[in-house]
This record gives sequence, structure tokens and C-alpha cells, in this order.
Amino acid sequence: MLYSFCGKTNCTDGAPPRAGLTLASNGNLYGSTVAGGANNRGSIFKITTAGALTTIYSFCALTACDDGASPYGNLIQGSDGNFYGTTQGGGSKTFGVIFRVTPAGADTTLYTFCSRASCADGSNPASGLVQASNGTFYGTTESGGAHTTCSGGCGTVFKLVGSTLTTIYSFCAKTNCADGNTPFGGLVLASNGTLYGTNTAGGSVNATGTVFKLTPTGVLTTLHTFCTQTGCPDGQVPDAGLVLATDGNLYGVTSSGGTVGSGTIFKVTTAGKFTSLYSFCSLAGCVDGDSPDGTLIQCTNGDFYGTTFSGGTSGAGVVFSLSTGLTAFVQTVPTSGKVGTAVKILGADFTGATSVTFNGKAATFKVVSSTEITTAVPTGATTGTVKVATPGGTLSSNVVFTVP
Repeated sequence: MLYSFCGKTNCTDGAPPRAGLTLASNGNLYGSTVAGGANNRGSIFKITTAGALTTIYSFCALTACDDGASPYGNLIQGSDGNFYGTTQGGGSKTFGVIFRVTPAGADTTLYTFCSRASCADGSNPASGLVQASNGTFYGTTESGGAHTTCSGGCGTVFKLVGSTLTTIYSFCAKTNCADGNTPFGGLVLASNGTLYGTNTAGGSVNATGTVFKLTPTGVLTTLHTFCTQTGCPDGQVPDAGLVLATDGNLYGVTSSGGTVGSGTIFKVTTAGKFTSLYSFCSLAGCVDGDSPDGTLIQCTNGDFYGTTFSGGTSGAGVVFSLSTGLTAFVQTVPTSGKVGTAVKILGADFTGATSVTFNGKAATFKVVSSTEITTAVPTGATTGTVKVATPGGTLSSNVVFTVP
């Protein structure tokens, strides 16, 4: 255990943390809490891998919480080194904001939701952002939007350039919300600019959620509608977002449904071919877990890891891994940078590594440990794959490294 929240009087260190952590380029971890902090409306913190926590910003520092309150989604570190995220509440309209905060804790509100009539621009974002190589941010709101079939609106997908927000898509545009509604999870962004996500409700059959893809210009395709068969063996209610794995397919979880009704792990191709991989509570006493509602991650060994809300030997949830036979890879922190930018490469079995290349251009490097290499973007590097040659073989990065 690195840190227990609410360790300070009045929980000024924040509590509880709902979202995951972000590994920053400086090697520290950054995250948020939905409450606590100096004003009891949430905080942003930095924590070292040794467990030293520093609260760098407390929300509701401005009159009427104009800076936002209760950040539910993950932070991301932008290409400029600052951190970006959303709050589900607060802001001058009380329906959430998009914010930027520097590593030193200087906060700027970039956009306030529900700034347009009837909240046509969306409201109450519950997930974080993704950033494209051109600097544009994308995200979702779980309510608001142009269509009011749902109470409070059916949710949106938006893009943010600077402080200008454009609604790309408003859900429930089709009869009976066949296109889905209430996107609670975040988005993933493919290298070709296509966005992928989930809806916790709506769809053409039993209104228990969808998987969708969306072009940057707003053309939506439903890849899968959940609960299309009796008993919902494919799962239902995908609360979490997706992960785009190294095989080019999308992986996710549903919090209910499946052969036992306790949730599933699934795979869906970008063309919409769906495969159910595992149904939770398949073991006696649900020792394998019950009701997963967090986004999966793919580790550099190729396997997937996640958590369940309940189940396990104590009934309070489990941490699980799932192997699908995908091969190992390396991950760069950050995933973009100009020539000379310091880069950490994470993976395994780096001892004895003989070369590091950025799209074929050799870089000088240092093997810090069997799981970490430090390097810098070499002169002449161009956008492409980062590769590490090790005694066990050559490992490639899971995403393209962008050199502006």
C-alpha cells in the first residue's frame, strides 16, 4: 500500500479516488479524488512510486465552484506536458468543466458545459479525454446533447480545440435510441483518427448498451448491440470504456449479463465481429469476481488486467488477468515528442538490450532495469514505431511515436 486517503484533518488530501492513475513523463503518478481536498469537492494529486503524495489542486477554489467539482475521469498528460481532464459537476452552469492543470498546480477552466440552450453541448462528463496528434481533445458527456428522449439528455461526443468545443455527435438520434445513449466510459482513438466507445444504455434490442465507432466528422456506426439473445450471454451495460489492443481489436467489459449474469469480458473487431471471452462468477462462490466496471489495460506482456466491483473470496472484488495469446510489446512515455525529448521505454527483459530505434533511426539509450530504458528522440527521427532489440527478440511499441 502506497497511500491511504483522508489521512489529513478534514480529508484535505482528498477522498475517494474514483479514476485510475496516469504515469507522467517525470516518472510520478497523477490522479484525482471526487471529494475531499481543501474545499471537499475533489482534488488532483501527485504521488511518487515510493508513496509520497502531494495535493497540487483542490477544486471549488473559485466562487460558486466555477473551476469545477468532482473529477470522475482519468487525467491525461497532454503533448505540452500539462494535465487535462473533466469534472462531473461545478462550473458556472453546475454541469461540469474541462480543465487544464500544470504539474505545479496552476488550474485553467477551458470549457464550461451546458453553456448552450438546453445543454445542447452536453453535460456531466464522467470520463477523461483523449488527445490526437494534432492537439485536438475528444471526450464524452453522459447527458445533455441535442436529443432529450432521455431524462436530462442522452449524451454526446465532443472535440475541444483550444477553448472551443464542438459537439460531434448527440446520442439518441435514431428511433428508440438504436444508436445508444449515456456514454459513461471514455473514448479510445485509433491512429487513423477513428474514435471508439461504449454506451451504457440504448441499442436496437433491449436498451442495455452498445459499442460504437465514430469518425471525427460525426459519422457513427454501431459495432455491437448488447443483449441480442435470451439471457444476454454477450453481456449488458458496458460501464467502462474500451482498450485498443496490439492486435488491432477492441476489448472491454460489461457489468452484468453473460452466462451467469455477473458480467463479461469481450472482444470486438473494428468491423464489428463480436466475441464473448469470459463470463464472471463462473467459479463456485464467484471467487473469479463479479460485476467488472473499470476499463481494462493491456500490460506489456500482452495480457489484459482489470478489476471487479464485487465477488472474490471476501466478496469485495478482485484484480484479474486474462491471457489471449497476444505477444509482448514496449510502451513509451510520452508517446510523442520533438528531437531531444526525454523518453522512458517500459517493458520486460531489457537486460542486454543492444539497440533502440525510432522509426529505424538509432538512439542512444540506458538500460535502467529489466523493465525500463531511458532514451531521447534522436536527430533525424520521424513518426513511426519504436523498437528495442533484446537477447530474446525485438519488441515494438504498441502505438506509433509521433515526432512533430
